Amino acid sequence: MEQKQKKTGAIIATVAAILLCGCPGLTMCLGGAIMATGTIPYETSYYYTEYIPSWVGFATLCVSLIFIAIAVVVPVLTLRKKKEAKVEVLPPDEPLPPAS
Repeated sequence: MEQKQKKTGAIIATVAAILLCGCPGLTMCLGGAIMATGTIPYETSYYYTEYIPSWVGFATLCVSLIFIAIAVVVPVLTLRKKKEAKVEVLPPDEPLPPAS
């Protein structure tokens, strides 16, 4: 008789990984791509405006790719079907001693 594997923890981990890593990762990817162009201004004073450096956008892209990778790897590892280990029981080579 086989027992059904409980997947509740795996499903909770999958949803948490997608909500906490996948969604922010996709948002950061979009923002990082826009920042990497170097055309996003920010004001440092009333008369002077600078642009966000491109390296900030590239760093944001790298972090977002890590977040997206986490959101992909966690469901793959938690929801995969695990192989059952087959254990063969071999009879002993020597005969059993008499019971007394």
